[in-house]
Amino acid sequence: MTPAGRALRAARIPFTEHDYEYREHGGTAWAAEALGLPEHAVIKTLVMQDNHRLPLVVLMHGDREVSTRSLARALGVSGVTPCAPDVAERHSGYRVGGTSPFGLRKMLPIYMEATIAELGQIYVNAGRRGHLVGLAAADLVSLLKPTPVSAAQAPAPPR
Repeated sequence: MTPAGRALRAARIPFTEHDYEYREHGGTAWAAEALGLPEHAVIKTLVMQDNHRLPLVVLMHGDREVSTRSLARALGVSGVTPCAPDVAERHSGYRVGGTSPFGLRKMLPIYMEATIAELGQIYVNAGRRGHLVGLAAADLVSLLKPTPVSAAQAPAPPR
């Protein structure tokens, strides 16, 4: 049982577990395909930092990217960048590719793309690679109390 699963059980949040064969650099597209889920409902947990190097978590639809410019504007800072993998792992307590917003090692501010709350069922990493939990978006909001932001942008076309 991961810290994420323990946190959900302790909060009495109903969830389902979904395992798939993890693929390096497969991301949410691979997880969605492997599990037969809409990628829009597979939520990425991203550990980022502001221009003062203060860490934060961003929850984003799998089929969207974070506009760091829009996010920085929403946070009132001059910039936001993704953390290096080792830094993200140190802050979250999870390996990149399995980062969950539940059961984080440190209390971090959590920001969520506002439209995630409009979804019924969502799927989020559960603390290890190849393992998602399905739960109601409303339950995620009630447990984590994330700050809603509008920072989604379409992914860049492949090169």
